[in-house]
Amino acid sequence: MKNFNISALVLALGFTFSVSAMAEPITKAQYKAQEKSIAAEYKSAKAACDSQSGNAKDICVAEAKGKQSVAQADLEANYKPSTKSHHAALVAKADADYAIALEKCDDKAGNVKDVCVKEAKAAKVSQIADAETQLKSSKANVEAKETKAEARHDAAADKRDAEFVVAKEKCDALAGGAKDTCLSNAKIHYGK
Repeated sequence: MKNFNISALVLALGFTFSVSAMAEPITKAQYKAQEKSIAAEYKSAKAACDSQSGNAKDICVAEAKGKQSVAQADLEANYKPSTKSHHAALVAKADADYAIALEKCDDKAGNVKDVCVKEAKAAKVSQIADAETQLKSSKANVEAKETKAEARHDAAADKRDAEFVVAKEKCDALAGGAKDTCLSNAKIHYGK
């Protein structure tokens, strides 16, 4: 149940980020400013970890690194929005969650630790699978739109060709200059 809730949360966040990732890209100046902000936040968070010791410090450092890598991936996705950069951000989140979970598992021993590590790995696999699904779905949607546009274009061309044949047949009922004018007008009208 815990893994399901994590997966559902990640999927919901993924959809949220996919909408924001596909929003307006940020400028280079905004990118540089946010990059500096992420670096400063990481230094501050890592410095706060220095007061701790043992595994608590390791967890704190993993959280700081995870937050930095996720923020950097989200920044990249906002700077150069694409399905690929959005996918990379979701994978960065999965990697960060996994690293933090592994550090938390170090507090445990024996079978409890083994179960904890397996749960962390399963959660990561689930998150990455969800990210892959979103990536493949996005690509399929783009391909479907292109195919649909091509089909519409082909259908319109077929209709024009059929209507031109009808117009030519109507012109055959005329003779001389009237027929030539009719054919010329039909060719212009139907783009022939």
